[in-house]
Amino acid sequence: MNHAYIRSYTMGRYLLIPFAFMFISCGTEKNRVSRDTFGRMPDGRQIDLYTIKNNSGAMVKITNYGAIVVSLIMPDRNGQSDDIVLGFDRLEDYLNDNPYFGCIAGRFANRIGKGRFSIDGVDYQLTINNGENHLHGGLEGFDQVVWEAEPVFQQQSAGLKLTYHSFDGEQGYPGNLDITVFYLLTDRNELKIEYSAKTDKATICNLTHHSYFNLSGDPATNILDHELMIVADAFTPVDSGLITTGEIAEVEGTPMDFRQSKKIGMDIDADFGQLKYGGGYDHNWVLNDYDGRVKKAASLYDPGSGRLMELYTDQPGLQFYSGNFLDGSRKGKHRIAYPFRSGLCLEAQKFPDAPNKPGFPSVLLRPGEEYHQTTVYHFLIK
Repeated sequence: MNHAYIRSYTMGRYLLIPFAFMFISCGTEKNRVSRDTFGRMPDGRQIDLYTIKNNSGAMVKITNYGAIVVSLIMPDRNGQSDDIVLGFDRLEDYLNDNPYFGCIAGRFANRIGKGRFSIDGVDYQLTINNGENHLHGGLEGFDQVVWEAEPVFQQQSAGLKLTYHSFDGEQGYPGNLDITVFYLLTDRNELKIEYSAKTDKATICNLTHHSYFNLSGDPATNILDHELMIVADAFTPVDSGLITTGEIAEVEGTPMDFRQSKKIGMDIDADFGQLKYGGGYDHNWVLNDYDGRVKKAASLYDPGSGRLMELYTDQPGLQFYSGNFLDGSRKGKHRIAYPFRSGLCLEAQKFPDAPNKPGFPSVLLRPGEEYHQTTVYHFLIK
């Protein structure tokens, strides 16, 4: 049975209170989250689609398959509301050909070279699903599993609590890992994502959210006129297989410099080796002044619609992916074909291939420790 909860922030922790109390004190909150059937898995399990609304007219739809944000509806400067993320209308499309639209990626987001790493002298081999490398959790990462879901409520937000038990040996990872993800839509038009995880054996953990954004609300157009700013003086270069070299390079004087807001299309086709490797931007930026606190990491602006998205996170890295592998072959919501670079991702994370790069922030998680991450996408009008 699903139960709804209130979450209240106390001493740095969220308190879950049974919904019965919420119904007595503020019964109208229950109407902010609704649930519909989204389809069924091949084994017959029902998959749900939750619709969450705030008091400002924004809306997000999330399915418990892959913890995927299916749609995110935000107003433009004229008050018109549009869906600003790519995705599909049907579960079947997510099952058959999903390039990580809207999902939670893990157990390790991004790439691990050849899917290999060691912990305490023990070698581990993960599944290979990206050339000779491991990407976003492997052949069946968190984007392809069924999560347990239940509505949650706060005074000025509502959302979902999603949980998943990743078993010891899943995709080659050591340890049983229990993951909790909260999605909260606030009345300030913020989509907050809060992650936590615990393990019973030393493992690695690096989670991220993988929505493809197009702030214009028209997914048939590209994102090259979007203006991007990233609070980062450096990035982590990659080799031809898109595996980080271990170097931390300055962005100054390169097309990777987004310290001042600029159009994404300004330098994307520059004669620069890193852009050739990725077919555009597909790199991790080293966020300035990392200290584990939630800070502004990036802003994204669409001049046509006036939509502005600010990203805040407590993570040390931010992957910017410019939709280089979209090619018009996938038809998304409303059967619209998604052309080249019609969406972009901004993925808060630890650094790619960190288990094999001693100089990068650690992704090791041991028993008795808890993984935490908070990332906020705040939507404004400019």
